[in-house]
Amino acid sequence: MERTLILVKPDAMRRRLGGAIISRLEEKGLKLIALKMLHMDESLGRRHYAVHVDKPFFPELLKFMTSSPIIAAVFEGEGAVELARKTMGATNPAKAEPGTIRRDFGVDLTQNSVHGSDSPETAAAEIELFFGDSEIFSY
Repeated sequence: MERTLILVKPDAMRRRLGGAIISRLEEKGLKLIALKMLHMDESLGRRHYAVHVDKPFFPELLKFMTSSPIIAAVFEGEGAVELARKTMGATNPAKAEPGTIRRDFGVDLTQNSVHGSDSPETAAAEIELFFGDSEIFSY
């Protein structure tokens, strides 16, 4: 079974959308196997978004992601990465398909409510940043 990391971003948390976002992924058939609420600090933000460190939008992204608590979750299922990304929609909410998380809840390109891993390989690395083996459950 494939796994993917999902982060409910600060904009969604401030609007009390965490449960709705998790429910949408579960409704698509993904199984929730790890969950925690945390405040991303600058160190974790830099590690998680390392591929973007040299990009001009990085300082704004880091400030946003460390601005309030987030939910980190691991979902499991056949084709979990692709299914989660389809459910989330395009990164830019204005370009996301109707009925997707980002189209329904996203504000703009940065405040798009949710992050999801972009490949199984990335998912494995991202999950390791947020969860230890004892925090992930098989059932």
